[in-house]
Amino acid sequence: MSRPPRARDLVLDAYEEILIAGGERAATMDATARAAGVSKGGLLYHFASKEALEEGLIERLRALVDADVAQIAAAPEGPVAYFLRTSVTDGSPLDRSMLAVSRLAQTGSPAAGAALAEVRARWAASVRPHVRDEASLALVLLVSDGLYFNNLLEEGAVSPVPTDAELEALIALVESATGH
Repeated sequence: MSRPPRARDLVLDAYEEILIAGGERAATMDATARAAGVSKGGLLYHFASKEALEEGLIERLRALVDADVAQIAAAPEGPVAYFLRTSVTDGSPLDRSMLAVSRLAQTGSPAAGAALAEVRARWAASVRPHVRDEASLALVLLVSDGLYFNNLLEEGAVSPVPTDAELEALIALVESATGH
């Protein structure tokens, strides 16, 4: 009898949470098994090594980005507005996956670094047809990066999360500067 796919997801959820909260050093195989509520054998059934666990997390990120790119393309408000609006983190599965893979990249994981570069390239490709030129694309990507990073700052930091009105004004400004 095969193990339910939910067990695999529980392991990835636990690994992701440990990476976010404690970083790569805290995300051991034993700690991940404990946090997932599975035996070490159960963890090894799904992920034979820490590298396999990392690849599973990267695969999860890719699947979430696939869905996000499809939403960018279909966004009624337009790809640039959607992309910027969703650059403010809300704790979504995509946000959590990005943060966890970023933690791996920060400790020198080549696979995680390559995955993040791939994500950025996919987002750029989805926005590129909707802006005037490469400088406009850079502006959209850098504003997105700023919104994302700003949102990760602790409460009481220098720049709080923009209000809805501030975000709408920023989107209008970027769209007017980058439109066809």
